[in-house]
Order: sequence, then C-alpha cells, then structure tokens
Amino acid sequence: MPHFRRILVANRGEIALRVIRTAQEMGIETVAVFSDADRNALHVRRASCAVHLGGSRPAESYLDIDKVIGAAVATGCDALHPGYGFLSEKAAAAEACRAAGIEWLGPPPDAIVAMGDKVQARKIAMLAGVPLVPGLQEDVDADRLVAAAREVGYPVMLKAAAGGGGKGIRIVREEKQLVEAFELARAEARGAFGDDRVYLEKFVTRPRHVEIQIMADKHGNVVHYGERECSVQRRHQKLVEESPCVALTPALRERMGAAACDLARAVGYVGAGTVEFLYSAGEFYFLEMNTRLQVEHPVTEMRYGVDLVREQIRVAAGEELAPVAEPRGHAIEVRVNAEDPNTYFPSLGRLSRMSLPGGPGVRLDSAMFRGLEVTPYYDSMLAKLIVHGEDRAQAIARCERAIRELRIVGVSTAMPVALRVLHNAEFRAGDYDTGILERIDRSLTPERRELAMLAAVAARFLVAERAGAKSADGDGDARQRVPVWSMLGRGERLWRNRS
Repeated sequence: MPHFRRILVANRGEIALRVIRTAQEMGIETVAVFSDADRNALHVRRASCAVHLGGSRPAESYLDIDKVIGAAVATGCDALHPGYGFLSEKAAAAEACRAAGIEWLGPPPDAIVAMGDKVQARKIAMLAGVPLVPGLQEDVDADRLVAAAREVGYPVMLKAAAGGGGKGIRIVREEKQLVEAFELARAEARGAFGDDRVYLEKFVTRPRHVEIQIMADKHGNVVHYGERECSVQRRHQKLVEESPCVALTPALRERMGAAACDLARAVGYVGAGTVEFLYSAGEFYFLEMNTRLQVEHPVTEMRYGVDLVREQIRVAAGEELAPVAEPRGHAIEVRVNAEDPNTYFPSLGRLSRMSLPGGPGVRLDSAMFRGLEVTPYYDSMLAKLIVHGEDRAQAIARCERAIRELRIVGVSTAMPVALRVLHNAEFRAGDYDTGILERIDRSLTPERRELAMLAAVAARFLVAERAGAKSADGDGDARQRVPVWSMLGRGERLWRNRS
C-alpha cells in the first residue's frame, strides 16, 4: 500500500471531493483548503481537517502557492494532489512541493514546462514521431506572418504558445483577415498568460477532438486507457464527452494510443495525463498534452473499471502500474454548468432545491448541496453526470433519462443544451465534429435568442438594484441574491403569449 499518511487536496468542488473519497478508501488522511467563498463547501466538511486560505478570488486563495504549500507543511502532509485547474499545471507549484519535501501527485516540473509551451510541445512531438498538423512550430512574428500563412494554406489557425482553455485562438479564412486576427490573438494571449507568442498551423476541416488517457510510473512504464471523444464543445470548452469514439478503427486506436505513450516517454512523464489529437478523414494530429487529471476522466473510469486517482497515488508512492483491464460498453459524460442554455451566460444564485438522478450505470460527481451559493469567482461547472451502457444506444437513452431526473432550483443549467445534443441526428449517428454545437445553436430562432439576452440583461440590473437596496438599508442578508436568470421563465411565457 502507498506510504502516504496525509494528502493535501489543493482544489475545491467536485474534484476535491473526488480525491478525498479515494484517499479515505485507501486509509489516507486528507486536508482541504478553502477560500472565504467556500467556507461551507462539502470538500471542507468531508476532509479530515481544513485550512482557510483567505479571500474569495483564486489569486488570493487556490492560486497562491505560498499559502497552499504553507498549509501542507503546517498540517504535516507528505503529499499534495492539485486536481485540475488552479495549480495543476504550474511547474512552480511542483517545484515548491519538492523543496518542501512533499510529494507532488502529478508529473515532474520539467514535463509540465515542456508540454505547457505549445511550441516546445510540438517540437518534442515531432521528434517522438507523433503526427502534427502542418504548420510552423516556432512562434510567428509579424514580418513572417503572411508568407507563413501562404506556405501552410488557408484556412489557418493562430494559437497562443502558452495557451489553454480555448484562449488565444483565431481562425483565419483569408489573407485580408490575417493581420487583425494576429494582433487579437497576441493581445488575448498576453492578457491570459502573460506571453504573447503565437504560432500558426493549418486549420483542419471537420475535425474531431479525440484524446488518449495515459498513466506512467517511476519505473518507465507507460500505459493508455483508450480514447475519449470531446468534439461537443463551444468556444473550445467541452460540454459532452464519450468513450469510445465511434469513428476510430481498432488499428487507428492502437496507433493513437502508442503515439500518446511515446510522447509521455519522451518527456519522462509520471502520473496521469491526456494527449489530445485532432482526427479527420482517417488521420490524426497532435494538438496538446494536458499534464494533469482531466475533468472528463470518469468516462474512462466507467469503461475500464479503474480509479485513476488511486493509480495517481500509487505511482507517486513508487508502485508499478496495475494491468489495464479490457474496456466494456459505452460511457457518456455531461457537464452540469450553471449557465443560461440559450446565451451561455453564467448563472449566479443559491441552490434552493435539488433532485438527483440514480439507477443502473449512473454516476454524479458533484459538490452541490442545498443552500450552495454559486458565485462569480470560479468555473460555472456544478457537477458531472456520467452514465455507462452496454452499447452507445443504451448509454444515450440512459443519459437522457438521468438528465430528466436531474432538477436544480436556484440557477439555470446547460442541461437543455445537452438534451439538444443527445437528440441531434448527427450525434446519434456518430458522424459529427467540433462544429456540431454551433450548428445546433443556429437552429434556435433569432427571437428566442434575443429574448434570452434581454431577459439576462434585465435580470442583472435587478440583481444589482436589489443588492444595492439591501446594502443601503443595512437590512437582510446580502447573500440572498435573486438568481441572475430568474426572469427567463417569466419572460419566455410572456413572449409565447404575446398578441
């Protein structure tokens, strides 16, 4: 068994709970950290103990390396799990753990740095024999821009070298748009990452986003757990994921898995990671490597019967990888985001009631509870709904049933969008690409989209007005805000009943 006695979980929400539960099953104590906004959060209650980090903003709490490492040292932790987001891909955090004598439950700092720089990652992938989208690996300057784009051929993509989360990306379809798109991509990259380097690659038509889950130990062993299809996304943010990808043949799946493992070996990888590819017309191309556990990792767990967090802890403790089981059936994950299903604006408020799905093959990874306040400080994801079926048809039907069972009162969620995807003919046929959600959204009438936008703006003004009134009166609980989207249902009924 792993030698760790106590692990600090440097995260919040459902992923913090996810790690805490596995650690507890392994007999390991857990320490939670929390911000002002998360004082009552479930991960704080479920951990063996908890340390308050300070303010509500991430920079004041979960992103403050000194505070997080200080909490781990003060509570006698011998390991730290970063989850995803926040510090998970910060080489400085991994280095700080090493300096404090704490085991980082993630890859070595050098691997994080190598894969975090998209230009460097492409060079390493090329040397490892991993297929690349045609383009220029080095960052492109303004003087070489036009010639480089002509060399690659339109349409092209401009991408931030230090990018992630869909930021710093521009698609350019003709030369007259190129210079403006380049400056926009550089500005967005500079604001998001403090690094304005941009590289250029060919834009792949009708691409599918397919990723390989890998795991590596300290003995040089690397395995993969098949692929996940992540093509249902908006602004490069995933909404629905499934495994397996119905477009891959067994031979192609094995080639893709082998390429992912080769890349992991090339950077001396240890722990869980994901190698992302674009797939189109029978070929696949390296996109990027995420040096952490992915949000959608439960999709893989459901098919392979593996606990990836347990494997992370085991390999960090020096144990060898467990054998990979044969995959079974089909799995689908839907992200339960607190946002309006028509505009995708964040939805803020307090959860007053919930009804959660259950039954065979249904898993809900969540940190929701009655009274939870959804704040503007963190990501809008409330939960992840994961289902497993004996085949894809059963998984889709089970997912639809589970979504209809899920009831959340107090904020709006993107579940209507998920249902639109599951009902879509392209999705059901398995013949879709990363543009599917944009095509589905275009099917909404302009009137309905305009209504949702107007109601959202009105609701924002109402929230601000009521919050200001309470503050001025000194009366009532300022936290009891009206949900941002509380007027949408009323507005829609008025629209439908208009004369």
